Amino acid sequence: MTAAATKPRLSLGRIIQMNIGFLGLQFSFGLQQSNMGPIYSYLGADEATLPLLWLAGPMTGLIVQPLVGALSDRTISRWGRRTPYFLIGAVLCSLCLFAMPYSRALWVAASLLWVLDAANNVTMEPYRAYVGDRLNEEQRPLGFLTQSAFTGLAQTLSYLAPSILVFWGMDANAVDANHIPHITRVAFVIGAVLSLSTILWSVLRVPELPLTPTERAEITAVPLSAGGALRDIGEAIREMPLAMRQLAVAMFFQWYAMFCYWQYITFAVARSIAGTADASSVGFRDAALTTGQLGGFYNFVAFVAAFALVPVTKRFGARNVHALCLAASGAAMLTIPGMTDKVSLFAPMLGIGLGWASMMGNPYVMLADAIPPARTGIYMGIFNMFIVVPMLIQSLTVPLFYRPLLNGDPRHILYLAGAFMIVAAAATMLVRGGASRRAETSAG
Repeated sequence: MTAAATKPRLSLGRIIQMNIGFLGLQFSFGLQQSNMGPIYSYLGADEATLPLLWLAGPMTGLIVQPLVGALSDRTISRWGRRTPYFLIGAVLCSLCLFAMPYSRALWVAASLLWVLDAANNVTMEPYRAYVGDRLNEEQRPLGFLTQSAFTGLAQTLSYLAPSILVFWGMDANAVDANHIPHITRVAFVIGAVLSLSTILWSVLRVPELPLTPTERAEITAVPLSAGGALRDIGEAIREMPLAMRQLAVAMFFQWYAMFCYWQYITFAVARSIAGTADASSVGFRDAALTTGQLGGFYNFVAFVAAFALVPVTKRFGARNVHALCLAASGAAMLTIPGMTDKVSLFAPMLGIGLGWASMMGNPYVMLADAIPPARTGIYMGIFNMFIVVPMLIQSLTVPLFYRPLLNGDPRHILYLAGAFMIVAAAATMLVRGGASRRAETSAG
């Protein structure tokens, strides 16, 4: 009997508890997505070159996640293979979240974002591998889509945090000497507390399974080292499963699109609703609050949709469901630039929320059953390259055409994002093999 076959079936409550750590992790990501663009602008960043200041995420993800994934596959400790990485990443993340809104210069904020993203990346892929390790094949879709649900919930809360603080009585226009609102500072402090506490809850309540003698022997056969990890990465890339290779094109377009959306949605809303590009104006701060509310709404949609997608994915296959969700997200992005009142902007958030729920779950469903269990960590890390490489390319290319081709208008970036999301949907339908094919077979 294989190790995979002996994995105990977990109750829904246990699966939820093992994924609570994603609440803190994704709250941190949500704070970045909704606040880093405005923070950079408050500190004097140029709108056209803004993507260059977001290079921290893709650069650290490209380097850290495959390496940490490979190391976690070969780690033996009293706490398990993955847990040491969760804890180290969570502590570093909390410290950076505390410090970020106190940045006094652009270079300080950008430097902290590098460390913050590195910390999040140290946690991310071992966490995804932990879910693959802990659950049997039948429960993996529920496990990964539960992670997607916590992503939606966490980012709902992180996007709405400034608006909630205003509702509770804080002054939306109270700012420090660097124009960073006080509500932003408090939101980051909340994120720092959640980042560490939720990870601790998950690892203490649902610890890793002990290694089998066979697994332990395989790990000890090759000593743990950075050089060995790099060799493992090279070998894994050469032996990459077909499903991973086929997903690469779709992943490129969907993540290029999402990075465009996150970077420029506040600026687009400020132009459309407030008619301003001045980051120090009341209208821009109102646009930032509106963006947070929109983000909170689409992430709440993602939270609900993630659970709804579980039976739908089982019935129709992850590939088909993911393609439909990406198409809905792309159509939504194409409608945003033409909207001139706040209320109407909530309608396209339904499509973006549906796409976001699928992006955080279904690609991993498609991948999980196609990779060998002993190399889950490394392949999850390599798969992240399909996320960070598009982000890296986006950060380097947008400054080249933002003004000459898009007239320096952030609304035009959203048109590009919508078109790319629809291309991603078409590319997803070309994926064959692995988990998607098995799901379609069972559905038929």
